[in-house]
Amino acid sequence: MYPLKFKTIFKSVVWGGEKIAPFKGVETEQHNIGESWELSGVKGNESVVAEGELAGKTVAELAAEYKGELLGQKVYEKTGTEFPLLVKFIDARDDLSIQVHPDDKLAAERHNGSKGKTEMWYVVQADEKAHLMSGLTKNITPEEYASKVDDNTVTEVLHDYNVKAGDVFFLPAGRIHSIGSGCFIAEIQQTSDITYRIYDFGRKGLDGKPRELHTELSKAAIDYTVLPDYKTAYTEKQNEENEIVSCEYFTTSLYDLDKPVTKEVKSLDSFLIVICTEGKGSLTDSEGNTVSLRQGETVLVPACTGSVTFTPEGSLKLLTSYIR
Repeated sequence: MYPLKFKTIFKSVVWGGEKIAPFKGVETEQHNIGESWELSGVKGNESVVAEGELAGKTVAELAAEYKGELLGQKVYEKTGTEFPLLVKFIDARDDLSIQVHPDDKLAAERHNGSKGKTEMWYVVQADEKAHLMSGLTKNITPEEYASKVDDNTVTEVLHDYNVKAGDVFFLPAGRIHSIGSGCFIAEIQQTSDITYRIYDFGRKGLDGKPRELHTELSKAAIDYTVLPDYKTAYTEKQNEENEIVSCEYFTTSLYDLDKPVTKEVKSLDSFLIVICTEGKGSLTDSEGNTVSLRQGETVLVPACTGSVTFTPEGSLKLLTSYIR
């Protein structure tokens, strides 16, 4: 196998901005593009290989055909042919709804065996007043939460962060959150599209109707634990792998490169996702297969690959993610 690129899936939403298409260097006739799904195993939205001899095949078809060779044996034994991660770029012109996602146990019980949704955000770009919300500022009960939704005061008990490029937030299932206006974010998450909408600022959807809230469903999904800070701290070293998030669902690292760096892959027993957030360069595997890396591109490196070398043309910023 060789490193794989996939066709982008664009999503139009009421809060969408105008940055995604130029960021990715593409043209599209869609409007209000708020999300681009770069690599997806979500049923009905499965990514399709863009080029090479495997072009036209979905990531699920590849998983069924290549199994552990693509996914890693331990990953395949756990997740089967469903690709376990979803990678997106999110461009928020307006504040997204305040949301929460169920964990694996609750999602399985309520949604026919579905997975929960733990995710992370890496801020790629941010306007001067860009902000987001993550986590509770004070202890509240489920009943108090519902009351605050009803009287439009739920934002008063949420941490609201001003953000800049490079900021990282880890969002385990159960943590209340909202991406605010001015944020351009790379999101890595479990393969799940289950969202409980807590509050939507009285906004109407693209159909002109108020969007449904899931107040009762959210009660049992919320983790009411209060932490002093919900932003992820990390130290960045140039031309090295900087691990920024590690959990049972994904381990994500940041690379800021001005010279080539090699990453071992085969010993991971997992695929490696490579997301280019800035600059350009190339990725070459141990068999000599080379693909270009440009801002906005995502590459899937099969688990059977020995190693990959990232080579910048000038400077290059990458996120990588795998399952530990």
